[in-house]
Amino acid sequence: MNGARLRIVAGLVASASLLAACTPTVGMDEAASQPTSSVSVLPLADDPATVAEGSPTPVPATVPTQAVPTQSVPTQAPPPIPEPPPVPQPFALNLYREGDFVPQYTFDWCVAASIQMAHNLIDDTGGGTWADSAHQSELWEMARARSSNSFNGANPLGWAQVLTEVGMGPYKVVSVPDYQGALQTAARAIAETDRPVGLVMWSGRHAWVMSGFEALGDPARFPEFTVTGINVLDPLYPYGSGQWGPSPAPNSLLSPEELATQFVVREPRRWSSDLPAGYLLVLPVGEA
Repeated sequence: MNGARLRIVAGLVASASLLAACTPTVGMDEAASQPTSSVSVLPLADDPATVAEGSPTPVPATVPTQAVPTQSVPTQAPPPIPEPPPVPQPFALNLYREGDFVPQYTFDWCVAASIQMAHNLIDDTGGGTWADSAHQSELWEMARARSSNSFNGANPLGWAQVLTEVGMGPYKVVSVPDYQGALQTAARAIAETDRPVGLVMWSGRHAWVMSGFEALGDPARFPEFTVTGINVLDPLYPYGSGQWGPSPAPNSLLSPEELATQFVVREPRRWSSDLPAGYLLVLPVGEA
């Protein structure tokens, strides 16, 4: 019995040896390194849960877009800043030169003396000063012949006509209703013509010459300006009048207030004229 068991065990050992010889000898490490055959399943694109961990995220294809032209909007320049209006500055103009003054040789010849002074103020050619008494008498008779009034003297109309006829015109007589307007009218005429203005003084009884002025503002630039001073020549100097006041020295610069004491409104009833009442001026107009 024992001998039979031993033979059986020996036979089993021998069979096991034969089986071991038929089995490939692969170590544990080699078995782990051998690739295994498997079936891989592609994930669905719209199922994020099936995307394998570590696989790259698919990038959607870029569809080229057509460039849309943009319309340029013109830019508007800011409005210009307006310049401030000009500020009137002191202005002065005086035609007087030494030797232009001529006195009247009688108490009646104020218009004739004023005509001589006007010539001297206008004539800068060196043609000679008008100052002769005989010549003054001639001018007086000319002015009287061209005047008509109840006093048989020379009125502003004759004064203006002689100035025009002897080559210093044209001149005309104007009546300005308000005092400041009369000063502006006279100053503007001097600035525009470079000729003096005749002032009808003492309510029509006397004649002066306005040779220049001072103002706040150039009449050529400012329609409205303020006359601050008046240069005058009174042919009665140095006598003056007990009623109207003393005669200013030749080329005196009077303030408007000072001039107003002797330059007053003349009533038309005092002479034959259709001019309304106002401040009378023998005014240069146009070109000489």
